[in-house]
Amino acid sequence: MKQVAQNYKSGELAVLDVPPPTCAPGGVLIRSLYSLISTGTELMKVGEAKLSLVGKAKARPDQVRKVLDSVAQQGALNTYKKVMNKLDSYTPLGYSLCGVVVEVGAGAEEFSVGQLVAAAGNEFALHAEYNWVPLNLCVPVPDGVPAEQAAFSTVGAIAMQGVRQAEVQLGETAVVIGLGLVGQLVVRLLVAAGVRVFGIDTVEDRCRMAEKAGALACSSPDEAGIASLERSLLEASNGLGADRILLAAGGHSNGPVETAARLARDRARVVDIGKTKLDLPWNAYYDKELDVRFSRSYGPGRYDDRYELEGIDYPAGYVRWTERRNLECFIDLIAREQIDVGSLIAGQFPIADATDVYQQLSSGALPGVGFLFEYPDVPQQETAPTATVARPANPTAGSARLGFVGAGNYASSMLLPHLQKDEDAVLARVATNKSLSAANAQRRFGFQAISTDAQEVLSDDSLDAIFVVTRHSSHADLACQALETGKAVFVEKPLALTDEELDRIVATVDATGNDRLMVGFNRRFAPLLTDLKGRFGDPGGSYSLRYLVNAGKLDSTSWYLDAGKEGTRFAGEGGHFIDTLTWWLNSLPTEVYAVPGPDTGDVIVTLRFADGSVGTINYVAGGNSRFPKETLDITGGGRNGRLDNFQSASVWAGRKPSTRKTRSTDKGQRTELAAFVAAVKSGGPMPISFDELVATTRATIAVDRSLASGKPEKV
Repeated sequence: MKQVAQNYKSGELAVLDVPPPTCAPGGVLIRSLYSLISTGTELMKVGEAKLSLVGKAKARPDQVRKVLDSVAQQGALNTYKKVMNKLDSYTPLGYSLCGVVVEVGAGAEEFSVGQLVAAAGNEFALHAEYNWVPLNLCVPVPDGVPAEQAAFSTVGAIAMQGVRQAEVQLGETAVVIGLGLVGQLVVRLLVAAGVRVFGIDTVEDRCRMAEKAGALACSSPDEAGIASLERSLLEASNGLGADRILLAAGGHSNGPVETAARLARDRARVVDIGKTKLDLPWNAYYDKELDVRFSRSYGPGRYDDRYELEGIDYPAGYVRWTERRNLECFIDLIAREQIDVGSLIAGQFPIADATDVYQQLSSGALPGVGFLFEYPDVPQQETAPTATVARPANPTAGSARLGFVGAGNYASSMLLPHLQKDEDAVLARVATNKSLSAANAQRRFGFQAISTDAQEVLSDDSLDAIFVVTRHSSHADLACQALETGKAVFVEKPLALTDEELDRIVATVDATGNDRLMVGFNRRFAPLLTDLKGRFGDPGGSYSLRYLVNAGKLDSTSWYLDAGKEGTRFAGEGGHFIDTLTWWLNSLPTEVYAVPGPDTGDVIVTLRFADGSVGTINYVAGGNSRFPKETLDITGGGRNGRLDNFQSASVWAGRKPSTRKTRSTDKGQRTELAAFVAAVKSGGPMPISFDELVATTRATIAVDRSLASGKPEKV
């Protein structure tokens, strides 16, 4: 299918051929008819992508701080690779469309194949021929509503949420500053609500357009224009000024908020809908005691995965207007001809012409505010599209053919670059949930075939090994399916989140006889750590080990926070550290005792091993973000060893310590992958034994059990 995408590193815009998404539970697969171009949000994103790296940094100072923290913890080279991996990828554009349902996922049976719907979401309602959209971001379009007008529904919901935040009442006066697409819709909604509306914009045609829609007067933001508008406003409000000011402007000027204070009445309300500079002039806002509010996107439910992805609605008695109800309301206003969006349409263009359209919009060559992409017709029978795009295969004799399920940030930055350079590995097939993720993997790493259907990887008999690099909750099931094919399997940690999942994996190995399983416990392969173990030697007896993990705070949007679905943070990461201790001791854990730390997600774990050794793992989130992430201390037989963040390693075995350092932070992924590929090729044993994988995973799972029981738990 065709999809519009942009490379954020280079700024390149392209219309790509990518595999269409599959229809997942909880939503519907939609064939697009029209998608609306957001002349505000999208053009801002397009312009930002064309900035230099310095310009991008200035535009996103929050991300710069994260990069600096990462450099301190993970080193400059690894941080650079991660940043470039994110930048040098195609990202989608679009978030408002109308189309026809071609497939219905489980749990979304309120929709039907062939139904006309409007859809929202900058991860779902994209400029693409096909999109999967969760049910709470999708609404039916009533008979009689033209599809091209229904495509405005998402931007209409943004405008509607701004009006709701303003809490306007009949007979009030309002000023809309910024008369682009959102501002024009705000004007129409306010007029429909019985409000006397005034507008301000730098473009005269937009002012006249708003006046035709019912605004009493509109002007430019220069002194003469503001003075003229102010006189009209005071006359209409009996000298009071505006009850509500709605900021729908963008840019870096502070003019909109200063103008808002000038035109507002005493104790008026100012609502920010767009992304504009908000350096509030204190005296002006204090003197009038102005109420400043923000309007967040389409309405309540936005950015809440439980609402948007899991379909959990808010009760209307508590939240009357959710983002879906705003979408429905806007569509209903169109259906009842109480709001006109048809007059906003300034142009409709084939999706194939998207790059030229964006260039013309950026240069100002296309006047107007409402522009749509239209999509080619298909045969009358609505069917789901094929989910694969393939290139001619170029097999290499004697090489291991690899298939990937998942190709997210970790796989793209830490696994695939190493495999791409391995002459013994062929990247044959990849399947990802999102179309562009698969396209990015093919563009950067040369996969022969890409898909959005994991079953196409699992059923490919030409593969020698399957990599499972998806979210934690899917690992155990995909691992079992992959093992049942008889192939070698590499699963990124964790192998399983519960004892029941792990039992199923063990049962699958027993039933199939296929124990060719590897888990991404890469630290035991780190060169500096293996060198430290060799220099430490084996003085005999048991050891005491302490592993400090300065995990840091999670971003509020991280899916790690969804512990109910994806497991706790330690369940996802803790296996790394338990495996490292197990490998060092060459002994399996037998007992786990865990207590929570002072910060959310902190856990202090004590492990007993079969050889009598004891290890502790302090996994903490409350430390300084510039402090090294991992420190390992080993004591035994009159010797001490220390690993400092995979950058320095010391042994105290005599009068002076012996220290070795490295400039790069190598945590062992390259060596780990080379060992796995070699085992796949030769048919030899996996780099980590199945018994060790099971023991480490059981110990990791036992940590959560111990936290719940407050007692030591057997492994």
